[in-house]
Amino acid sequence: MRVAVIDGQGGGIGKHIVDQLRKRVPDLEILALGTNALATGAMLKAGATEGASGEAAICYNANRVDIIAGSLAIATVHGLLGEITPNIAGAISSSSALKLLIPIQRSNMVVTGITRMPLPHHVEQLVDEVEKRL
Repeated sequence: MRVAVIDGQGGGIGKHIVDQLRKRVPDLEILALGTNALATGAMLKAGATEGASGEAAICYNANRVDIIAGSLAIATVHGLLGEITPNIAGAISSSSALKLLIPIQRSNMVVTGITRMPLPHHVEQLVDEVEKRL
């Protein structure tokens, strides 16, 4: 199974996801896809198998993985303070991969019916979902 972890800015959320996936599923193939090199580098340091940066890399790989993981913002046009282009949001949204998205609620988007909890708890639930599908 191949999991793409997508993040931008400094890669903090993606780094945390990769770190927990690597600890719980050591042999998992994890592809770090960052909107920029800083985000990709953070995820590679956390243990991703390989990585690539930029719009083209994300769009190219979105349909070449089994699971896409990240924050809800990666599927939202202009998410992550504008780093998510319409092409990236479209590629992620239309991908046949299962999307496991953490409901980080910023800007003017609120997901109702979601329990607010610290990021580590959301990441733990995401990793549980990946394990269920192995």
